[in-house]
Amino acid sequence: MSVALAPSTSSFDKLRRCPESIEGTASGHRCAQHIPVLLREAVEALALRTGGRYVDATLGGGAHAEAILRESEEWLLGIDADPEALRIATERLEPYRPRLTTVNDNFRNLEEVCRQHDFLPVQGILFDLGLSSYQLEDPYRGFSFQLDAPLDMRYSPSQPVTAADLVNNLSEARLACLIHHFGEERHSRLIARRIVENRPLRSSLELARVVERAVGRRGRLHPATKTFLALRIAVNQELESLELALKQAVNLLDQGGRLVVISFQSLEDRLVKEFLRRESQGCICPPAMPVCTCGHVPTLKLVSRKAVLPSPAELRANPRSRSAKMRVAEKL
Repeated sequence: MSVALAPSTSSFDKLRRCPESIEGTASGHRCAQHIPVLLREAVEALALRTGGRYVDATLGGGAHAEAILRESEEWLLGIDADPEALRIATERLEPYRPRLTTVNDNFRNLEEVCRQHDFLPVQGILFDLGLSSYQLEDPYRGFSFQLDAPLDMRYSPSQPVTAADLVNNLSEARLACLIHHFGEERHSRLIARRIVENRPLRSSLELARVVERAVGRRGRLHPATKTFLALRIAVNQELESLELALKQAVNLLDQGGRLVVISFQSLEDRLVKEFLRRESQGCICPPAMPVCTCGHVPTLKLVSRKAVLPSPAELRANPRSRSAKMRVAEKL
């Protein structure tokens, strides 16, 4: 079954053209504008019900949340680990305040947050994973190798471990394993060796130069891209948090409620795809088992068997959307 998408409407077009921006940070720096990805497709996939409860587990700049709240009389709980993103989104969504609750927390605590705010059951949960443009281009966060910034990479300043901690304290073997596993980087051992030889590394440009000297420039992709991705995933425990949150989401959804996940890199999409596949089938015993012993009962049905991708028009308007994939399932 595929997701039926109606023609783009003026309200969605306006929201898409209205970029999410963060200004007036502590330093006065104006961060980059962020264009929401798969905005119309995600909101339509939620199959909104008037008066329903919806969770935006990655509130970000608030564009998806605003699109949901503008549709009719839904109630929305918005969660974000980044306190600055939450502050900006809360201001943006102030006109919807009677129907909006915002919480500064990691979505790995999704079920606890919903119970604390008596937000049960829910009719839809949206995850828009990955970085926003303003996080990527904030010169104080260290997510990008385009700017010289401290090697931080934390979504929340309350998190105990930074990218600098990993780069400067892990053994060469563990660092190579991290870069290989989370970054799918085939030169991980060489990169780890060069990092250890050049310690301490304190800034994003320092690290990017070490990686570039180690493997050289080949093609369009910067040689440090996969290393930076691996460190960001490790610092924020992204895959572990996502796996925990998906399990909780199934428990929170009402019958017929929708789970919508937008991912931007292969490890995330693989995890989501496998989770939805497993939860949409009965027996999950190994094929060699002659008799089912797992007793597994399906909890979801796939709304779209293939990932929903950005349209050609969206790709032209926002090249950063090219890696986005959206998967949708419904609670049985």
